[in-house]
Amino acid sequence: MNRRACIAAIAAALAAVPLAAAQAPHTHQHGFGDAARWSKVFDDPRRDAWQKPHEVIQALALEPDAVIADIGAGTGYFAVRLAHMTPGGRVYAVDSEPAMVKHLAERAKREGLKNLAAIAAKPSDPALPEKVDVALFVDVYHHIDSRERYFRQLAGSLKPQGRVAIIDFRIDSPVGPPRSARIEAARVKSELEKAGYALAQEHTFLPNQYFLIFRVRKP
Repeated sequence: MNRRACIAAIAAALAAVPLAAAQAPHTHQHGFGDAARWSKVFDDPRRDAWQKPHEVIQALALEPDAVIADIGAGTGYFAVRLAHMTPGGRVYAVDSEPAMVKHLAERAKREGLKNLAAIAAKPSDPALPEKVDVALFVDVYHHIDSRERYFRQLAGSLKPQGRVAIIDFRIDSPVGPPRSARIEAARVKSELEKAGYALAQEHTFLPNQYFLIFRVRKP
């Protein structure tokens, strides 16, 4: 679940960001010792125009007390918004990069978000402390290795009616990671079906990304 390529994708989408900030095409080589610096890329308000975070969260139709895992949360772009919109619930901001986890924990404390917890995960295991209503993956799917095994394991961390939401760049998107690194929506559907899931919803309002929602397939 390498976030380095995600930085390149998001930075490329923010066309107005100077090259010095995006560091394209060399972003993959930079570490995360300065998470605050990377937050200027991940959390740039100009991202909102195409990421449409409010619309995405509305489409998830979350209950006020929902338990949500933002897997590959980065600096908290979605996690913080989710925490604000589910005040009676719990949001787990999950990342495998230690600097990101530290940044997330500090941000939650600084912004008084008692319902937001930073979770240190492994690339092969989100290490969720409880079952969740929704597991959200934004621009992360194409970084997961052994995806069928990963999502079969994740099913055990979902509540009975739990959902998996996957947002990632379309093959024909003018921005995003190199086309060779992208995974088309049809393949995501096929891989999740093999992992034991069924497509529940497909949203088409994002200009650059597909937005797929799955549930564990009943026997």
